[in-house]
Amino acid sequence: MSAITVRNIPEATHRALKVRAAQHGRSTEAEVRHILENTVRPKAKIGSALAEIGRRVGGVQLKIRRSGARVTPASFE
Repeated sequence: MSAITVRNIPEATHRALKVRAAQHGRSTEAEVRHILENTVRPKAKIGSALAEIGRRVGGVQLKIRRSGARVTPASFE
């Protein structure tokens, strides 16, 4: 794994990082790694990924027929 050094971080920013890290139960270094990872490489949401695939293939037309039957609500008794 690579390593980086960040210099001249304002003291208030460093304190805020330490507080945030403590809130998440991580070290300050682990918190910085977490922030960088989630900012630079955000996780794709499944809905967004499926929509992107649909756009790439030109969309999808679905023929949905509804039966007209009434839906009975669930009973929790």
